Amino acid sequence: MSETTSSTTYNPEIPLTVVYAVFFISGAAALLYQLVWQRSLFTIYGTNSESIAVIVSAFLLGLGIGSLAGGWYSRAPRFSPVFTFAALEIGIAAFGMVSLDLFATIADTTSGVGIKGAGVVSFFVLLIPTVLMGATLPILVTHVIASTKSVGKSVGWLYFVNTLGAAMGCFYGALWLFGEVGLSGTVLIAAGMDILAAIIILSYWRRGA
Repeated sequence: MSETTSSTTYNPEIPLTVVYAVFFISGAAALLYQLVWQRSLFTIYGTNSESIAVIVSAFLLGLGIGSLAGGWYSRAPRFSPVFTFAALEIGIAAFGMVSLDLFATIADTTSGVGIKGAGVVSFFVLLIPTVLMGATLPILVTHVIASTKSVGKSVGWLYFVNTLGAAMGCFYGALWLFGEVGLSGTVLIAAGMDILAAIIILSYWRRGA
């Protein structure tokens, strides 16, 4: 049976250990994307401060915008945090699977506008997945609060497991994945991790539907 946390929010019961494991996977995938996209831009535009600035700025701005948007959307009528989280993960995975080809296309089509113009285009393209990533935290917080009854505890634990996952993704990506499967293989693994997270969450959502 579904558990309704408010008159407009539909929130099936999911063990917190499952939620934390899923957000750990999501964090690991996010860092793999960041590393892959950064190296991809290095390949296209060279190893320079502009490439680093594009990646870091897009991630920080996208995460911030996504966090605000996720918090706003969590108050929408008939909002389901677990279904929304799964949809966000699938959206991130879809972008990830086409991202390297997309960056190559951007490089080809912006070859005449210079590195700054190409950087601006890449920046706004990167906002798409990073906004989705940023929205995942407030969406899951809405779900976890129903169990913990504490905003601070919910945010703290989700930040912890997501950051831990990001650290693991960074560690294994740099030390193993890049050398074994390359950028294209790594980004597909990250996309697979997001899809896995979505499948796990959706399996509980369907039980409570």
